[in-house]
Amino acid sequence: MGAIRLLVILSVVAFIGIMAYIITTYNQLIRLRNKVRNSFAQVDAQLQRRFDLVPNLVEIVKGYVEHEEQLLESVAARRSGYLDAGNGQEKLSMSSGLTSDLKVLYGVAENYPELKSNGNFIHLQQEFSESEDKVTFARQFYNDAVTIYNNKLQMFPGSIIAGLFGFEEEALFAAEDEAVAAPTVQF
Repeated sequence: MGAIRLLVILSVVAFIGIMAYIITTYNQLIRLRNKVRNSFAQVDAQLQRRFDLVPNLVEIVKGYVEHEEQLLESVAARRSGYLDAGNGQEKLSMSSGLTSDLKVLYGVAENYPELKSNGNFIHLQQEFSESEDKVTFARQFYNDAVTIYNNKLQMFPGSIIAGLFGFEEEALFAAEDEAVAAPTVQF
């Protein structure tokens, strides 16, 4: 009788221990997933700030660089694409494309001394530079949060809990090929 009672007590203690582990791991996964989502929201906010500067930049440059209409249209299209993007990857893709276009635009501006010395253009260049720094930091923070989350999902025994409750890995932000390649500036 004493052995059965001991077995029942050990079973109850083991069950409570296993349930406590499952609950703790589940809550950690929720916390990490929310951190990833928050991190992406920060990236998105910085990208939005950057894209909000685009119309002003395009208007200033239009007055000086009339024959670069295709480049200006591309910049405007990237902004529209960003605003219409349905998910994070599409937004990041538009952002990478804008980065490439802006590099070309600043290269073109080098041929227009009066544009380079325009106070509004200089101010916008500085704003874009600050935005780029903030976007870079936010992307790094996002990738760090995703790495921690994905590690928890992939490592045993967290992988078992993640599988039971349907947690899925998140994608790291990676620069697209066009953003990695140096832009070509032609005059």
